Amino acid sequence: MKEKEDNLMSHKLFVSLPIKNVERTVAFFKSLGFTFNPKVTGEQAACMFIGEHAYAMLLVEPFFKTFTKKEICDTATHVEGAFGLSCETRAEVDAMVAKALAGGGKEAGPPEDHGFMYTRSFEDLDGHHWEVVWMDPQAAQ
Repeated sequence: MKEKEDNLMSHKLFVSLPIKNVERTVAFFKSLGFTFNPKVTGEQAACMFIGEHAYAMLLVEPFFKTFTKKEICDTATHVEGAFGLSCETRAEVDAMVAKALAGGGKEAGPPEDHGFMYTRSFEDLDGHHWEVVWMDPQAAQ
């Protein structure tokens, strides 16, 4: 596996998601422990740090529409994707989902415990589907 990893190209990931309200969305994700790049956060957008090379660009719907000719997905009836977030422990998975639910998010499904992997999911304030996962480091190798 190490040889394969050495051959991978290095990219940064920017996932853009339509939202209804920047302030409300930023407050929600801050309550989960995420931080934002103030240089790219304002009235129309917020840049959320997910990891060293991963970011979520949270764009108010009218601004998001300037990037596409397609309709924005109605997350009440459709899912545009499932966005995975890894955690260091099972307890961290539970804590993040508990904070999401306390902040107005909805549980997207029951917890799944596979022994080596534990997952929970929630929908954020705009109905985007987030999968929160812990995997036993030894099982991942």
